Amino acid sequence: MSQLRFTTLVEAPLTVAFDVARTLGRPWGSPLEEVVSVRPYRDVHAVGPGSSWRWLTHSRRFTATGTGTLVDEQVDWETGVPGVLGRLLDRVVLRRRILRAMRSHLDAYAAAAERRALDVLQVVGAAIVDEGRVLVAQRSGGPYDGLWEFPGGKVERGESDLAALVREIAEELGVEVVPQTFVGEVLLDGVVGGGAPGSSTLRVWSARLGGGTPVAHEHAALRWVRADELEALDWIPADRPLLPAVRTLLTRP
Repeated sequence: MSQLRFTTLVEAPLTVAFDVARTLGRPWGSPLEEVVSVRPYRDVHAVGPGSSWRWLTHSRRFTATGTGTLVDEQVDWETGVPGVLGRLLDRVVLRRRILRAMRSHLDAYAAAAERRALDVLQVVGAAIVDEGRVLVAQRSGGPYDGLWEFPGGKVERGESDLAALVREIAEELGVEVVPQTFVGEVLLDGVVGGGAPGSSTLRVWSARLGGGTPVAHEHAALRWVRADELEALDWIPADRPLLPAVRTLLTRP
């Protein structure tokens, strides 16, 4: 069996990286059948008489990071041809063909994802940590009135995620924050701020205070809570999936 692996960092949120991969389709032409799901997927083709290989699989895995989406792709194949002829077919013909197809595919993929990301509404949030506690804010008004969240807001067009995070915290809390580690990304349900359904995500970083005392300019209340107090709060739906990561952040030595 032969194998090639490829890693690409796409400067786009995970939902965009996945949708663009599905839109572009396979890295090579027929005959290859694609199977796509919301989980890491495999493209599988079992060939018949007269084909160059006996079987070939193509798989992708998507991982959200602070700088975009890490896409790991793997191609496995077997020619079914024994001896010297099989090794020649593998190394000279198939490997070169797959390398050429994947390089062209990955260049087009990264460029398309970055273009698509410009038109996607992005929301950022900050888990502001201080002495084993994290700052949480209570919504005032709207459908989530009274629920708790990590403060933050929408990224403006042409603005980086971290620049938006610092700006939003200054506007909402009147303090400067210094972003630290990437906490995670959550797909937002429905349409947010006029974007396409399912196109928006919330991306959260941990942060420390750079100066000042937080004041609730846009929230009903602020509260510092410890790891064992997180679950007791009534959270907005987008933030709740991030609680395990925040809990680990607070209990880390």
